[in-house]
Amino acid sequence: MIIIVDENDENIRLDNYLSGMFSDISRSKIQNFIKNGKVLVNNAVKKPAYILKEGNKVEFEKLENEELKIKPQNIALDIVYEDENMLVVNKPSGMLTHPTFIERENTLVNALLYLYGNNLSDINGEFRRGIVHRLDRNTSGLLMVAKNNVTHEILARQIKNHTVTKKYRAVLKGNYIKNEEKIDLPIGRNPKHPHKMAVIPIEDGGKDSTTLLKVIERFHEATYVELTLITGRTHQIRVHMSYLKHPVYNDTLYGAADGRVKTQEQVLQAYYLRFTKPFTGEIIELEIEPDEKINKVLKFYRNRRN
Repeated sequence: MIIIVDENDENIRLDNYLSGMFSDISRSKIQNFIKNGKVLVNNAVKKPAYILKEGNKVEFEKLENEELKIKPQNIALDIVYEDENMLVVNKPSGMLTHPTFIERENTLVNALLYLYGNNLSDINGEFRRGIVHRLDRNTSGLLMVAKNNVTHEILARQIKNHTVTKKYRAVLKGNYIKNEEKIDLPIGRNPKHPHKMAVIPIEDGGKDSTTLLKVIERFHEATYVELTLITGRTHQIRVHMSYLKHPVYNDTLYGAADGRVKTQEQVLQAYYLRFTKPFTGEIIELEIEPDEKINKVLKFYRNRRN
């Protein structure tokens, strides 16, 4: 099994990285696997405390006697855009973008394998076939998928160079005071909880992270906003909003208690995507309607206001 470390997974210890994947295996056992040479980084044995860097190739055999192959599944997908080299999918809330070592079924990758088989990029390994960027399980919205490695590299380069525009809709807890704001707060791996991110000073490993916020509609207990990502760190919007004491509505991982309106965790949607079509230079601009969670919360607060 080979996994390429991306920029959002760097600066984390090798043992913590694998513990996040194999949550059913003890950390001490994973450390023993690493020490015994069953895990390689760039074809070399490393210590459990090795700090991963972007582009590292982490390679390992089965850490347990289990089959790691991902099976295709016939799951309906909402394909918003498609050409011969790529597609854009509207991922529903509740669906994992790609399998983990704990959950290997009912993900976007399982559905993509059924539709496209081997006609998906494999730069990031078998678990992430076709996946150029990710959305959290309970965040819905637009995701780019590459059908080949060259397209994958082109799209990934656009993302890294910040030439892809990604906009989100969200409902925040509380009344956000400013109508517009540029949020510059560095983000890194939470040292106490490796499965979470946090605002971390640059000198301690945090990376520049910028979010543009614009208020769309205000309520007494909540604020409906548009958020534009300038950078694309893991959990960026959720971390920024939580740090500013206005967590995304129902985002219990980042400090939002359950709101009056019950939903499947965070009320957050990637609704707008603008990128350059590989090989042609054509600008592709896509936008989708608010999802069920956003409409449900907005309806509740609009009715209360009226």
